[in-house]
Amino acid sequence: MALNEQDVARIARLARIELTAAESGHMLTQINGFFDIVERMRAVDTTGVEPLTHPVAAIEHIALRLRDDVASEPNQREANQKSAPAVENGLFLVPKVIE
Repeated sequence: MALNEQDVARIARLARIELTAAESGHMLTQINGFFDIVERMRAVDTTGVEPLTHPVAAIEHIALRLRDDVASEPNQREANQKSAPAVENGLFLVPKVIE
């Protein structure tokens, strides 16, 4: 996947960032470089490779100190949403901000 100048201009406009032509060209090179790295990583065959829980686990055994996933606070959704201007089905309603 490669972006072009129009893509960078659209992203900059959506992010409310003003870029000069030189900055836009530099940004295009950097973003496409990132996509090249991602494509090279996707090309690596990882069949049979177990995911690591921690980077150091590749060289030594790590005992993770995990705790039980238990809710420690009561559900206060209704109380927290009382001051919201608009709520529907337990969700905050906000204006659309993305084109």
